[in-house]
Amino acid sequence: MTIHTNVRNSRSDVPEEQKWNLEDLFATYEEWKEQLDTLGKDVEQVTAFKGKLIESPSTLLQAIQAMENFQKKVVRVATYSNLKVNADGADPANQQDSALVASALAKISAKISFFNSELLELTEEKVEEYLEKEPELKIYKKLFYDTLEEKPHQLSPEIEETLAALGDIHGAPHRIYQRAKTADMEFDHIKNAEGVELPMSEALYEDRYEFTSDTTARRNAYQSFTKTLNQYKNTFAAVYATEVSKQVTLSKLRNYPSVTDMLLAPQQVTQEMYHNQLDIIGKELAPHMQRYAKLKKEKLGLDELHYCDLKAPLDPEFNPQTTYEDATKTILESLSVMGPEYQEIMRKSIHDGWIDRADNIGKANGAFCSSPYGVHPYILITWTDTMRGAFVLTHEMGHAGHFYLAGKNQTLLNTRPSTYFVEAPSTLNELLLAEHLMNQTDDVRMKRWVITQLLGTYHHNFITHLLEGELQRRVYQLAEDGVPLTANVLTEQKLDVIKNFWGDSITVDDGVGLTWMRQQHYYMGLYPYTYSAGLTVSTAVAQMIKEEGQPAVDRWLQVLKAGGTAKPLELIKLAGVDMSTADPIKIAVDYIGSLIDELIKSYEVE
Repeated sequence: MTIHTNVRNSRSDVPEEQKWNLEDLFATYEEWKEQLDTLGKDVEQVTAFKGKLIESPSTLLQAIQAMENFQKKVVRVATYSNLKVNADGADPANQQDSALVASALAKISAKISFFNSELLELTEEKVEEYLEKEPELKIYKKLFYDTLEEKPHQLSPEIEETLAALGDIHGAPHRIYQRAKTADMEFDHIKNAEGVELPMSEALYEDRYEFTSDTTARRNAYQSFTKTLNQYKNTFAAVYATEVSKQVTLSKLRNYPSVTDMLLAPQQVTQEMYHNQLDIIGKELAPHMQRYAKLKKEKLGLDELHYCDLKAPLDPEFNPQTTYEDATKTILESLSVMGPEYQEIMRKSIHDGWIDRADNIGKANGAFCSSPYGVHPYILITWTDTMRGAFVLTHEMGHAGHFYLAGKNQTLLNTRPSTYFVEAPSTLNELLLAEHLMNQTDDVRMKRWVITQLLGTYHHNFITHLLEGELQRRVYQLAEDGVPLTANVLTEQKLDVIKNFWGDSITVDDGVGLTWMRQQHYYMGLYPYTYSAGLTVSTAVAQMIKEEGQPAVDRWLQVLKAGGTAKPLELIKLAGVDMSTADPIKIAVDYIGSLIDELIKSYEVE
C-alpha cells in the first residue's frame, strides 16, 4: 500500500540561510557546554549573599546585580538548548542536552530560593529607607513592592528551598503530557476524497488537515485524531488531575483564598478582569460566530457543519501564494506606520539570523519567539509559501520587537510584563498587516480572504483559547469542591463548554469533548484566557493608530520599552486603553461582528 507524504530534510540538509544563527548565543557547542558546566560554580556569586541580602542598601544592590548577571548566563544556556531541541527534537544529543539543562536548573533554583525569602523580610518602611539611601535601587522599585505583596503567601525559607528543589517533580505532569504526545501517540492513516491514503499525526492534523478544503480528509483526520485521544484519555486525565491537585494544594499551603487567586497573582490581574474576559466574550461573541458558522455551512455546501469543519477555508479555491521574500517585504510595508526605529528591528529579524523557517525532521510544529536577554529574539516557524504564513510570521515578529525594545531599555528583572499583556504586541502586527492588505486591493475575494484571516486570529484567541480558559475555570472550581477529575468529568465539561458557545450552529459529536487533551496550556496556570486579553488591547490600539496616527504609535512604543516596569492595568493605560472596564472587550466583540457583517454583505452584492 502506497502512502503519499512529503519528503522532509534532515536538519543537516537544511540550507544555512533558512536556519537561525545560534552563534550569537554561543560560538561553538563546546563553549555552551563549558558554560553549562560552570553554572554550578557561578551560582556562588549569588549564594555569597545568603543570610545578608538586606543588611544594607549597598549590599542589596550588589546582590540584585549579581543575580541579574548570573541569570543572563542561565538564560543563554537554557535558550541554546531549548532552540536546538525545538529545531531537531529527533536528535538524541539534543534530547540529552535538554535533560541536562532541566536538571541543572532545578539544582540552581533550590540554591537561589533564599533570595526571594530574604527579600520578603523587607518591610515597606525599610524599602522606602533603602530607596532613599541608594538611588540606584529605584529601578527595582516594582520588584520590591511586588515582593511585599507576596509576603502573606510566603512559607519559611526551609520549606521554600524544599519546594524549589522539587521543581523538577512539580514540572512532571507537563513533561509527561508532552512526552506522551510527541513520542507515544500514534494515529491511523486517513484517506482523502480521492481515496488516496495519507499519513496522520497530531502536527499534520493541527497544521494541515484541520484547514484543508477536502471535507473527506478533514473529517477522516478528525476521526483518527479523536480515536487516539480516546485511547489516552484516562492516562491524560490522571496527569492533568495531578497538575490541578498540585495547584490547589499549593494555594492552600500559601493561604490564598482560592487557587484562582494564586494563579492570577503573578499576572497581577484582578478576578474582575479575569471573569470579564470569560463572561463578556463567551456571551456576546457567540451570536456573531454562530452567524459566521451558518455562512460557512452555506458557502461550503454542507448539510451539517461539524465542529471539525470550523477551520475549513470559506473560499477553498482562493489561497494566495507568496514567497518568503515577498511576504517579508509586505510585512515591512505594513509596519511602516510604526516608524523607523521599530521597522529597523523588524529588518534585523529578517536579515540577521533571528528566524528559523525550514521544515525538517524533528522540528517542533507551530511557531514561537524566544527572547534571551542581552542577545536578540529567535523565531521558529515552518514556512510554506502561503500568505497565511505571513500572518503567523508577523505575529512572532511582534513578540520579537516587544522584547528587543524591552531588553534594550530595561534591566533583566524589569523586562517581562504580565502574561495578561504579552499577546498584545504580536496580534497588533497581525491587525496592521490585515489593514495594509485590505488597502492594497479592490479584489472582492482577496478582501474576503483577509477578513477570514482576521477571523482566524480572533477564533484562535477569542474562542479556542478562551474556551480553554472557561474549562479551566470550571475544573478548578470542581477540584476545590472535591470532585474527582476523571476522564468522563473533563470530557463532559469540555463538551458542555463547546455546546454553550456554538449552540445549534454546528453539529457536535462526543469526540469534541476529548479536545481538552489537545493543548499543553492547561499546565501553564491561567494562561489560555490571556490570549483574549492581549488581542482586546491590540484591537483598541490598532483603532487608535488608524484614527490618531503618530501620537498613538508613540504611546505604544513607550509601552513596549517599559517592559515589566508596571502592572498590566497601568501598562495598558499608557497606551490609552482601560482594561478595568468592560468597554475594550465590548469594542473588540463589536469589531468582530462588523467583520462578519462585511463578509456576509460581500456575498449579497454579487
